[in-house]
Amino acid sequence: MASKSSRRKLILSEVEATLEISKALGIDFEGKDKEVISKLKELEANDMKKENQTTKLNCIFTDQMENFNLMKNISVLVVLALLILIPKYSCHAHRRPSDDNHVALFIFGDSIFDVGNNNNINTTIFFQANFWPYGETTFNYPTGRCCDGRLIPDFIAEYAKLPLIPPYMQLSNNHQFTNGVNFASGGAGALVETFKGLVIDLKTQVANFKKVEKSLMKQLGDKEAKKILSRAIYLISIGSNDYFTIFATNSSVFKSYPREEYVEMVIGNLTQVVQEIYETGGRKFGFVGVGPLGCVPFARVMLNQENSGECLEELTTRVKLHNIALSKVLQKLESQLEGFLYSNFDLYTSWGERMDNPSKYGFKEGKSACCGSGPYRGINSCGGMRRVKEYELCNNVSEYVLFDTTHPTERAYQQFASLMWNGTPSTVWPYNLEVLFEHK
Repeated sequence: MASKSSRRKLILSEVEATLEISKALGIDFEGKDKEVISKLKELEANDMKKENQTTKLNCIFTDQMENFNLMKNISVLVVLALLILIPKYSCHAHRRPSDDNHVALFIFGDSIFDVGNNNNINTTIFFQANFWPYGETTFNYPTGRCCDGRLIPDFIAEYAKLPLIPPYMQLSNNHQFTNGVNFASGGAGALVETFKGLVIDLKTQVANFKKVEKSLMKQLGDKEAKKILSRAIYLISIGSNDYFTIFATNSSVFKSYPREEYVEMVIGNLTQVVQEIYETGGRKFGFVGVGPLGCVPFARVMLNQENSGECLEELTTRVKLHNIALSKVLQKLESQLEGFLYSNFDLYTSWGERMDNPSKYGFKEGKSACCGSGPYRGINSCGGMRRVKEYELCNNVSEYVLFDTTHPTERAYQQFASLMWNGTPSTVWPYNLEVLFEHK
């Protein structure tokens, strides 16, 4: 929770900005409003002597209005103006597009990255997380993230001094996309056929990105838009659902392909997407390999019917083939595409180590989920909104590597994001994301 001083600073800056805009519109305010602003400035000056605290993530103005009593004195006119002018996802003072160092963040992928896109599509509850206890830790309400709190992209944005990157499906056509957009969709795959009709597949995500490209050019002009796109980081996490669906849907079509041929199809679609983004001007990419899916609670309990409780080895084999193929194709693209730079994070090893040795990384439980039911809490019942209504919820989520049957906790995601940001070549290579953000 942000401190009173940081809330005061944020509110003061927003009020002053609104007053400037209001003056331009010919709106004048009562003297009482000016007294409030004067008092805010006085309090801010006192706070500066005590602390220099950075603004916390997910500043939402309406919550702060309720928490800060002084704002009660501001006229209804000011309140309405602020609510209209200040978007939820951009209430901080961050880098501006005109800055030479500004780097946008465009995000593609699945539930590892989805911050709420599936809230706004016609799908089933199995591909959504917009109900309690999802979001219980940081946001105190369900945002659509398949987690108790923040995801990897949220932390990367923080490290890069960007605001939270909003979900594309929540935005209007006239939104300013200069900080980036999140296109990820829970359940999505590189293959269009993966959970078709229920998710936003990778190909469609790129089509949405091209709409954003056009909006940027319309808003900023071709030159400025191209500068933003060429400096941006393109973060991609895809593949997990392409392998999950083979076992979860028991599809004879998916199973008819030999392992290597199926992996080639997944990697081929991903490669095509990278090339399309490259053609729009994208040069810096961050990739996340597929995690240890065969050993998550859902795979142990629901997919491994023959040896319930054990890791699903066939799924593990396919995941390993995918990660090897991804590494090879990225090296190939680096040699073929001029200026192509990338970061490849070994999620499989980092996640697996925390499941096998949780105490080494500050956790107490690595194999069972915090939320769910049955052995390992591997039945996908978290929140009681899906087929099984009864579920268990752990007392201390920070002790767990996994939040639900297939997804890590915020604390685990933070550790992964930290490794992606400034980890060594043993975990992320050939560059970490910090290097890519700093590269001009």
